[in-house]
Amino acid sequence: MDMAYYIGVDVGTASVRAALVCEKGSILETSEEPIIVWNQQPSFYEQSSENIWKAVITVVNDVMSQSKISPDQVKGLGFDATCSLVALDSDFKPISCSLSGKADCNIIMWMDHRAEDQAQRINATKHSVLRYVGGTMSLEMQPPKLLWLKERLPAQWNKMANLFDLPDYLTWRATDSQTRSLCSLVCKWGYEAQTADKHGWNDEFLAAAGLEELSLNGHCRIGQQALYPGECCGSGLTALAAKELGLVQGTPVGASLIDAHAACLACVPASLPFQMPPLTSRLVLVCGTSTCHMMVSNSPIFVPGVWGPYFSAMMPKLWASEGGQSATGKLIDFMVENHPAYLAAKSAAEERNIHLYEYLNTMLEHQAHLKGVTVAHLTADLHVYPDFHGNRSPLADPSMKGMICGLTLSVDVDNLAIVYLSTIQALTYGTKHIISEMRNSGHNIQLLYLCGGLRKNRLFVQTHADVLGLPVILPDTKESVLLGAAILGACASGNFKSIQDAMLTMGGGGTVILPREDEKRYHENKYKVHIRMLADQKAYRDIMKD
Repeated sequence: MDMAYYIGVDVGTASVRAALVCEKGSILETSEEPIIVWNQQPSFYEQSSENIWKAVITVVNDVMSQSKISPDQVKGLGFDATCSLVALDSDFKPISCSLSGKADCNIIMWMDHRAEDQAQRINATKHSVLRYVGGTMSLEMQPPKLLWLKERLPAQWNKMANLFDLPDYLTWRATDSQTRSLCSLVCKWGYEAQTADKHGWNDEFLAAAGLEELSLNGHCRIGQQALYPGECCGSGLTALAAKELGLVQGTPVGASLIDAHAACLACVPASLPFQMPPLTSRLVLVCGTSTCHMMVSNSPIFVPGVWGPYFSAMMPKLWASEGGQSATGKLIDFMVENHPAYLAAKSAAEERNIHLYEYLNTMLEHQAHLKGVTVAHLTADLHVYPDFHGNRSPLADPSMKGMICGLTLSVDVDNLAIVYLSTIQALTYGTKHIISEMRNSGHNIQLLYLCGGLRKNRLFVQTHADVLGLPVILPDTKESVLLGAAILGACASGNFKSIQDAMLTMGGGGTVILPREDEKRYHENKYKVHIRMLADQKAYRDIMKD
């Protein structure tokens, strides 16, 4: 019997990637294509659905060309993407979401923070739907953005006949099916799902949010049929999409996932040479531009400031919870690139033909050796509070700001390295705060998976193990999101009994990073500073209210 192959497509913040994956889970070929991000004013981030689809066509054709396999050997296709909002008119053509009126700008990105006022007003309704998003709806979710469009761009709003989450837009573009994934609807749109038989739009909530027109005509603008992730969309690839992608018409396409959820499919079942805790005791960190903290439970667990619990949003009939940090890799880049010694460090790294962060890691080890301390202890006098782009979890407060305590006049590369280290530690203390709140509400977290771009940074990984006091698993695959997307296609193909079956077959092993006990007390003290800085910022706000 011929080998079956699956294609996973991941639309990230700055690029589209595709992977060709064999039936056992090995990634054979990958391709990447950049996409446009418009940041025309602070807090506004926009993209183009046409630009993204062209990139999808490029990367899928590229992996097929590299592999030399026949298109009929591809048995399924899966998509994941960022949870961005796509607007189309009645002819399914792009319609601008931008104050500029630029037609191409028909996507409001996940990281866009324009709808802060709208989010506050929606949260003021205290509607029961909000209970399933941590008690507070983030301005990164779709209802606040939809309300912003209605209020600020009424002419365009009246022409927006089809509104998609980006992952669902991709499956529509591939299949012509307007089905939506429960993942996007439940996590980002306020769609209610509590059991396999009880789910749907809450018209009372839509009206309370000022979006009552979305209830008209059977909710046709926002989706009338929801599928479990991995269920087959429509009749598979349309003739047009098959021609564009170089595949066979009718190739099954799985209902999509948000990118962080897709990553979980690829790493949660990893087999390891020790007794694994149950699936419901494993937390997955998907670390890239931002970080998502993902886990599942058998029953709903409500955690203030943590999104969810979401029924069947990741795996059918399990409840998903999602904490998060709005800026992780982006914050590290920001702190490094805005330091006076950045160009000198970048040049030194290039001379050595290593990544800038690996160079900084080496510089830290050298400093620690000279001072007779461990690397972690170099930040004893420098403290960073990391909410430069607001706090997603557990405070659910987009107005939080970053803080730095302990600055000197030093501007050399050694100082840059310590600022970089302190930023990594600060982000990890933010994750410790999230985990603490999840545990207080009933989650039993015993093990951590770490995937995404930041898994490549050994300092970032070891710091998480040390601060959290948990074993950290790095899945064998370095492309968890792409593999997760391919698993959706595998599920849709009918070659597996369920999405869990596909996960167990296509997932792999991993490398274990253990916490170092001798760093425990130092990080406990630094965490106390983290919590004190949070309290101080709130106190400063109160003072300035007078």
